[in-house]
Amino acid sequence: METLSRLLDTRAPIAPGASCAEVAAMFDADPTVAALAVVEHDRPLGLVYRDVLQGMMRVAGEPLANTPISEVMDATPRIVTAETDSSAFVNLLADSPVPVFRTAYVAVDAAGRYVGVGGLASLLNSHRRRQHEARDARALVERMAVDIGAHLNGVLAITERLEQQRLTPDAAAFVRAIGDTSRDMSETVGRAIDLHRSAQGQLVFKPVPTRLRDLADAVEARWAARAQEGGSTLLVSYDGSPECGVEVDGERLLQVFDILIENALAAGRGMIEARLTARAEGDLVRLEGQVRDNTAGHAQERLTRLSSPLGSASQQDSSEMALSVGLALARRVMRAMGAPLVAEANRGAGVTIGFSLTAAPAVMVTRQESELGLVARPAHILIVDDNATNRMVAEALCDMFECTSEQAVDGVEAVEMARTGRFDLILMDIKMPRMDGIAATRAIREMAGRAGRIPVVALTANADPVDVQTYVAAGMQDVVEKPIKPERLAVVLSALLSDDDEAEEAAA
Repeated sequence: METLSRLLDTRAPIAPGASCAEVAAMFDADPTVAALAVVEHDRPLGLVYRDVLQGMMRVAGEPLANTPISEVMDATPRIVTAETDSSAFVNLLADSPVPVFRTAYVAVDAAGRYVGVGGLASLLNSHRRRQHEARDARALVERMAVDIGAHLNGVLAITERLEQQRLTPDAAAFVRAIGDTSRDMSETVGRAIDLHRSAQGQLVFKPVPTRLRDLADAVEARWAARAQEGGSTLLVSYDGSPECGVEVDGERLLQVFDILIENALAAGRGMIEARLTARAEGDLVRLEGQVRDNTAGHAQERLTRLSSPLGSASQQDSSEMALSVGLALARRVMRAMGAPLVAEANRGAGVTIGFSLTAAPAVMVTRQESELGLVARPAHILIVDDNATNRMVAEALCDMFECTSEQAVDGVEAVEMARTGRFDLILMDIKMPRMDGIAATRAIREMAGRAGRIPVVALTANADPVDVQTYVAAGMQDVVEKPIKPERLAVVLSALLSDDDEAEEAAA
């Protein structure tokens, strides 16, 4: 905590009997002095401001020269203890009815004795400097968190490959434990990043046509087995038209269901019901989601945690902290979507948490065309990234989608390899040594023939709308945010490889 004491001018004060001419001379002798305190018996009586006194002397210098300073001083200055937190004082000033023209304040010790004078200009400059430092520190932490998430994804890719090998029972158990731990850590890091972005108003939402039945199926596929392992039973239901689709960010809704089910499982064993309901409401669709449990945990404590997740987090228990971060994120996501979470205690045991929102209906493609993991056709992909872990993750995902791949470590290598024309698509990192992804894409677009038309997809943690515009202007077709989500990559590959096929047919 930075207190006001570091920002004070501790020079000797002036006596109440000093003349205005004497005080004016003090100001003339030191142009850095903005205000002087009037003190008697160590107790502040008032403040004299440089600009106010100099103005008065210009207007009425002779009559005022011998007047005691106590007659023209500000007798009701701001007085604050020197050990006050400077940020708290700035916030207090913002809410204070005291006029802004009072550009200084008097600082006293705990016993009310004079300590020094502080200027509001230096206080505000110090406050702005700390805000900038805090912003830079938060940005650095976010970049580090994104990097940690990418490395955890690399660990997951390695464990998934190991799980496909023939291992001894002990080795298989170790690999599974590493995978489970890495998956939980990756989830927590991702939620922490999203929570930070939401606090900055930078959380990205991507409404796309989403079949609600598929969303319910995804919830069941992700959690039914895990609930059973924990001694609970998960029932997932969807009530609505089988082919009902809406324009909504399905990944965010799935994220919220993940958090709410995780919260129910953490409360103890029992029955958990996840329900999704869709009803036509005029030209829109009313979408209601609900997670209900009958666990024997203290319902009131759980409701308190939901209303103030971060305030109730236990700083000693990492699992409690992770759960609190998730609940805070779920609240902010749903509030941003216009559907705040509502929680209530059940009559018997447990709690029910739900939301209700309206969304525009969407025309859905057939279920077969939308299956995750099916891309338009097997392809040969160039992976460009200076980070070996990121390349390994992308390679594992390409293998998952039955695509072959080669790798380049920077833009220079990518341009030379693209010149051969043997790739169907390029996954391009943005920040790389020698040549970044934007410069490499522009160089590729200048090539003649098929090599210059190859689809390029940005792989980046920076996917804000302004950044995306820059990537598109450079010649990229789409963006996949890091850490890479398989379902997002599948959608992009399917769309771009289909487009590429159509372009080739048209050219033929």
